[in-house]
Amino acid sequence: MALPRFVPAALLGLAIVVAQTLGANARGAPESFAELAETVSPAVVNITTATTVATVGDPHGGPIVPEGSPFEDFFRDFMERNGPGDAPSRPRRSSALGSGFVISEDGYIVTNNHVIEKADEITIEFYSGEELDAEVVGTDPNTDLALLKVEAEQPLAFVPWGNSDEARVGDWVMAMGNPLGQGFSVSAGIVSARGRALSGSYDDFIQTDAAINRGNSGGPLFNMDGEVIGINTAILSPNGGSIGIGFAMSSRVAVNVIDQLQEYGETRRGWLGVRIQDVTDDVADAIGLEEARGALVTDVPEGPAEEAGVLSGDVILSFDGIDVDDTRGLVQQVGNSEVGKSVRMTVFRDGKTETLLVTLGRREVAEGAVPATAQKTEEPQDAEVLGMTVTAVTEELAAEMNLGSDAQGLVVKEVAEDSEAFEKGLRAGDVITQAGQVEVASIEDLEARLEEATEAGRKSILLLIRRAGEPRFVALTIAD
Repeated sequence: MALPRFVPAALLGLAIVVAQTLGANARGAPESFAELAETVSPAVVNITTATTVATVGDPHGGPIVPEGSPFEDFFRDFMERNGPGDAPSRPRRSSALGSGFVISEDGYIVTNNHVIEKADEITIEFYSGEELDAEVVGTDPNTDLALLKVEAEQPLAFVPWGNSDEARVGDWVMAMGNPLGQGFSVSAGIVSARGRALSGSYDDFIQTDAAINRGNSGGPLFNMDGEVIGINTAILSPNGGSIGIGFAMSSRVAVNVIDQLQEYGETRRGWLGVRIQDVTDDVADAIGLEEARGALVTDVPEGPAEEAGVLSGDVILSFDGIDVDDTRGLVQQVGNSEVGKSVRMTVFRDGKTETLLVTLGRREVAEGAVPATAQKTEEPQDAEVLGMTVTAVTEELAAEMNLGSDAQGLVVKEVAEDSEAFEKGLRAGDVITQAGQVEVASIEDLEARLEEATEAGRKSILLLIRRAGEPRFVALTIAD
């Protein structure tokens, strides 16, 4: 996947919110984008960065290869065979291009984090040709956003944020920037899809067929009212060029992040303190939930959720009055919530719903929290259950299978390849810590849970599996 970058923007004697005169009725196919491009172009900028990188090469004019290049080892070996040995490393200046846009008359500029990451110098070029040095106010690698600041003698032209949630698939949009270093450029297309996720927990990308290429990164995606509804970030391409599949981070996500960077110089996301997974149909059946929705809690480390009484096996159905459809939705909702806010949360537990009050912590502070461990139980016998050979964890077995000193429950020794357990990803070395949402420490515990599920008319049983310390729920069919 290739990543974009962009160009231009200008200084005006009077600060104006550009595009405010464009009519809201310009929703159909326009005869021309000229008026829109003319109006917003003063606020779109080209970003040039300079970085000092270590290089390996011949001090007398031989090849210079950036550190980390796949050719670095090749040239080093070549020089060892054919020259006086390794040439000394020496610094080299590297430059890169990207795009951005001004969001306030006092010089705040939005771009992508990957455009300015590790840069020693950042130069902003406006549409008028004037250049100013920029300082980094704050960055957020999770959403690939960055906020810069320039000091100008006069107020700057800027563009307003739009509401990306109002953008419909099929709406016209316009992208601006510096594709492939060619200078100020405009492209137009439509919203191809909404709510796309690429790799991040907070992803909410607008997909567009407006041409976006390398150099467009950080540039604005405008609606027909001249409002920024997305920040051009990435393209899907087999060759590095545009094939009509571009992605712009939605303004719904960006506005909250940029506001925090401007106020604090960093992000301050809400933190619930749970590990979660999506609820599948078989999991819903196993726990008696009518509809496969919500976020299933797999682990509750020390934190806000634990203090509020959340338990492993709970299904979070609503958060702060909003229904939870899946884990992605919950993560985004919690992350966008205010740190320290008290929130009511509805969970499904033991066949009924409960409402809990949780006071959110801050994710950036809590990253890396380790769950508390419990005592382990030794039980040296084996059993064949649900296509698996299981045995209780002992100190010797934990050491032999590298399970860690805190391992507890039942360890899977073998999994039949023709079993449902194997199809659903269970493997030797996995540890079963819960069955039917109850802790299991012995084979007798597991058999009792299976019997209870059968008597209750369940078609499957929910197992909590840990692999390398990471929890995951798996529902397995109970044999007739």
